[in-house]
Amino acid sequence: MEIVSLKRIEMLDKLKDIQKKFIDVEKSLSDPAQISNPQRLQELSKMHAEFSPIVSAYKDYQQLETAIEETQTLLAEESDADMLELAQEEVDDLEKQKDELTETLKMLLIPKDPNDEKNVIIEIRAGTGGEEASLFAAEIFRMYTRYAERKNWKVEMLSANATGLKGFKEVIFSIEGKSAYSLLKYEGGIHRVQRIPTTETSGRIHTSAVTVAVLPEAEEIDLQIDEATELRIDTYRSSGPGGQSVNTTDSAIRITHLPTGIIVTQQDEKSQHKNRSKAMKILRARLQERKQAELNKERAETRRSMVGSGDRSEKIRTYNFPQSRVTDHRIQFSVHQLETILDGELAPFIEKLTTADQDEMLKNEGN
Repeated sequence: MEIVSLKRIEMLDKLKDIQKKFIDVEKSLSDPAQISNPQRLQELSKMHAEFSPIVSAYKDYQQLETAIEETQTLLAEESDADMLELAQEEVDDLEKQKDELTETLKMLLIPKDPNDEKNVIIEIRAGTGGEEASLFAAEIFRMYTRYAERKNWKVEMLSANATGLKGFKEVIFSIEGKSAYSLLKYEGGIHRVQRIPTTETSGRIHTSAVTVAVLPEAEEIDLQIDEATELRIDTYRSSGPGGQSVNTTDSAIRITHLPTGIIVTQQDEKSQHKNRSKAMKILRARLQERKQAELNKERAETRRSMVGSGDRSEKIRTYNFPQSRVTDHRIQFSVHQLETILDGELAPFIEKLTTADQDEMLKNEGN
């Protein structure tokens, strides 16, 4: 049997299995007993939403197959030349629709990233380039907040280490919105800028860089932490530039996760409770990222996604000011609209990166 036929059979087997599960889920959702179990009801609703587009497309596929079979039967029985030509045209059109729908079904069957629907925590840190890198970190921060505004998402500042020239050595913030992680997960890595700094008198172009980490926000249900045995929580007075105390109470928080050694400090709020809440949010996200990195490492032995790694050490994008060009090195895609991109118009890159990652996963599924 041809390899193509085997792959088609495997795909159809998956679709039949999903269709059966979908029917079972619908039956369970109509069961009054489920109303008394909110958690189970939520799980069933999530499965229904996940299966629904796949089952709908599969029904269309089945209808096309039936229509093709009926038209081919007509072809076998028809003797009139004009009718044969019309029937053949219809078969060709139906086969084309079937091929297009097959590609759609393949995309729908790609395993979903369980984090795609989650909110995100983004960490931006100035890298090489001194003050120029800090200024660029502030521009990248603005780029993501402007993108969030375009999507009507909510942005919350979690932590910031500002410089005197309105830059950031480090800035951490959360973005809350529909499918935030699925759209921003490809932004993790090194962002490089090439331009003449305002402090440069000789007109030389400098290269600076910032590191971006995009973490799915981890909920308590995702990650269990035994605070009594796994955490050491220290309080102290928050300090400003030069180490001066800016609060008269011990409101700043330092949380150490003992099993991993991860340390999170938070002093932006005057309330110790608020600082602790923000610090825990960052800690959970970093622990979740660590867990995901270990899983990705295991998977990398058998497959490697081209753009979905989120590796912080990977140089992913260059912003060239003299040429007004932004280039994503993973997909070799450039646009000459630098100011527009920095104003939050990230859609061209996000769409190309998503498509490239899906194409790569389709190849992996076929191997």
